[in-house]
Amino acid sequence: MPKQKTHSGVKKRFSLTATGKVKYARPGKGHFLTVKNKNRKRKLRKGSYIAGKNADNIKTLLCK
Repeated sequence: MPKQKTHSGVKKRFSLTATGKVKYARPGKGHFLTVKNKNRKRKLRKGSYIAGKNADNIKTLLCK
């Protein structure tokens, strides 16, 4: 059976931590930043984690 390839879109958007959590960057920091207040932009700087079945699906696409 052939090897499973890593999904290139998932590879760019998600990363795994040492404990196995799936980390991603919050969306919404691309444009229209003058409309958003500074507290909102500061919260968007920090990453976030995905849990549950969604994390399992992403790990499958990352071949981990």
